[in-house]
Amino acid sequence: MDHREKDNSAPAGQGRPLPIGPSTAVFCRARNYQADTVIPLHHHPDRHQLVYAESGVLVVHAGTGRWVVPSTRAIWMPAGVGHRVDCLGPVRMRSLYIAPQAMPHAAAEASTVSITPLLAALIHAAVEVPQPYAPDSRDGRLMQLIIDELQTLPVLPLHLPEPRDPRLRRIARHWERTPHDVSTLQDWAQRLQIDVKTIQRLCARELGMTFGQWRQQARLLRALERLAQGGKVIDVALALGYDSPSAFASMFKKRFGLSPSQFFR
Repeated sequence: MDHREKDNSAPAGQGRPLPIGPSTAVFCRARNYQADTVIPLHHHPDRHQLVYAESGVLVVHAGTGRWVVPSTRAIWMPAGVGHRVDCLGPVRMRSLYIAPQAMPHAAAEASTVSITPLLAALIHAAVEVPQPYAPDSRDGRLMQLIIDELQTLPVLPLHLPEPRDPRLRRIARHWERTPHDVSTLQDWAQRLQIDVKTIQRLCARELGMTFGQWRQQARLLRALERLAQGGKVIDVALALGYDSPSAFASMFKKRFGLSPSQFFR
């Protein structure tokens, strides 16, 4: 069942604005969602947001991209950027909201980041911090440490750009339905009745990557979704068209520097 949060506004490029109440530099909100909940397109005009899945898996759509956010990871969403959130399975979401003036050098684009054990503990504690808090209090120092930690988080390659060209979109939709398809660049050129170089130029211009890199990233993110939901490596590897689990594990480690089991530990 698709659970959707109520949205009384007409859809727009950025979705409805959701102003945030407290005036403190940073605060945390905790929400738990049922499986298949969809949080409609919206944006926070006055706050950056860190969307953290304490447990469960999130798929975040923003602008022309899509990010997979398994537990122990989070997505950085700059103020004013419209985004929609899909919950794959039950999700314990913890969101930090940060005033832009508190992080003047914050990233201007959405990105997936790794959550350190320290930041995870700080977020867990921040849920209980009452608003407002005094900056020179214990709570204020805890929140300032969160801001310090946010500025050191490593960005992860968990982003899949969304093409605008209808020919590339046809390829993307096909991969969503049949992620195991191993059709080559030449196969798609023939299918779309265009030159191979045309697809190569479109991929470089719209996606900033080659056709092969795009296909690998699409398969990788689908694999992450399935693994994060409890899928076994052997089942995920074969379902996505890899020759063997070892071939998939090798690709995964090359991309992330960790095996699938280490990544989700």
